[in-house]
Amino acid sequence: MSRPASSLIFILAAIIAIGPLSIDLYLPAMPSMVVFFDTTLSQVQLTLSSYLLGFAVFHLVCGPLSDRFGRKPVLLGGLALYLVMSVFCALADSIQQLIVYRFFQAMGACCAPTLGRAVVRDVYPPDQAVKALAYVSSLMALAPVVAPTLGGFLVTVGDWRLAFWLLALAAMLAMLLTAFCVPESLPEKQPFRFMPIMRSYLRLLRHRLYIGSVLTPAFLYASVFAFLSGAGFVLIDFMGVAPAFFGAYFLAIVAGFISGNLLTARMAHRWQAAHLFVGSIVVASAGSLVLVGVCLLQLYHPLLVVSPMFFVTLAVGLVLPRSMALALHPFPEMAATASALMGFVQMGMAGVAGWLVGLFLVDNPMPMALVILGNSLLAGICYRFLLRPEMAAVD
Repeated sequence: MSRPASSLIFILAAIIAIGPLSIDLYLPAMPSMVVFFDTTLSQVQLTLSSYLLGFAVFHLVCGPLSDRFGRKPVLLGGLALYLVMSVFCALADSIQQLIVYRFFQAMGACCAPTLGRAVVRDVYPPDQAVKALAYVSSLMALAPVVAPTLGGFLVTVGDWRLAFWLLALAAMLAMLLTAFCVPESLPEKQPFRFMPIMRSYLRLLRHRLYIGSVLTPAFLYASVFAFLSGAGFVLIDFMGVAPAFFGAYFLAIVAGFISGNLLTARMAHRWQAAHLFVGSIVVASAGSLVLVGVCLLQLYHPLLVVSPMFFVTLAVGLVLPRSMALALHPFPEMAATASALMGFVQMGMAGVAGWLVGLFLVDNPMPMALVILGNSLLAGICYRFLLRPEMAAVD
C-alpha cells in the first residue's frame, strides 16, 4: 500500500475507535453506578443495551444518507451528535436519563464504523480490502486495551462522569481528523428515496452470501458483547478485582482479537474462506465450553474466567475482516448501505446478548458463559445452512 493509503488506515482506525471506546471506558464504573443512582444491576446494564440498540438502529439510516450526500458530511454530523450526547450523559441526574442519552449517543457513534468500512471499500481494490479492513480492526482494537484501564483510573480519582467528559473530548478530536484528513470517497451519489432504500435492503436480504457473511460473524461478535456486558460485575463485584486493575484482565481478550486480525491480514490469501470460517467457529466454541466448565466447577478466579475469552475473540478477529469483504464486495454501488445493514444486525444481536446477561446475571458468571456458548453454536448453525453452500463460488 502507498504511504497515503497507509496513513488513511491509521486515521480511520482512530475515528472508528470511538465505538469501542464508548463501551469499554465506562465498564469499570458500572458497579459504582448501581450505588450512585441507587438502582439495580439490570438497570445499569440497560445503559449498555440502549447504546447497542441505538447503534444498531441508526445504521439503517446513516448508510443510505452517506450514499446520497457523501461519506464526510454524514460522518461529521454523526460525530457532532455524539459530542452533544456525551455531554448530556456526563450531566445525567438519573439512570433513566442516562439510558436515553446513551441511545442517542450511539446514533452518532455508529456513523464512524459504518462509514469507515465504506471508505475502505471505496478506496481500496478488492484484493487489498481484506488486508486494509484487518489492519483497521487491529489498530482499532488498541482502544479496548487502553480504555478499561483508563476507565478504572477515572473511577479511582473521580466518578463515572469523567468517562463521558473524556468521550466528548475524543469526539472533538475525531471531528478534526474527519474534517482535515479523510477524503470524500463516494464514487457516485445515490438517490435518497424510501422505496429505493427498501429495495436495496430487500436485495441484500435476498443475497444468500451476504446474509451468511453477516449472520455468522454476528453471533460470534455477540459472544464478545455478552462478556463485556457482564465483565464489570463478574470481575469487580463477584471476584473483588479493584477498578484500577480491571483493564489488565482485558489484555488477553484484546490480544486474541488483534492476533486474529493480524493473522487474517497476513495469511488470508493463503486460506480458503471455508477453512477460515470453520476454524474460527471451532475455536470460539472450544473457548466457550471451557468457560462453562470453569463455571460448573466453580473455579472462580479472574484469570480462569478471562483466559477462555482469548479464543473467542481470536475467532472474531480471524473471521470479521473476511466476512466484511465477502459481504460488501458484490455491492460497490451501495457499499455504505450494505455496511449499515451489517452493522445493524451485528449490534442488534450484541444488544440482545447483553440484555440476556443483564437479565439473568445474579451472583455467578454462569448465565454469561451460557449466552457466550449459545452464540458460538448459533454461528456454527448459520455457517452450515447459509454460508457453506456459497463457499465453493467464493473460493
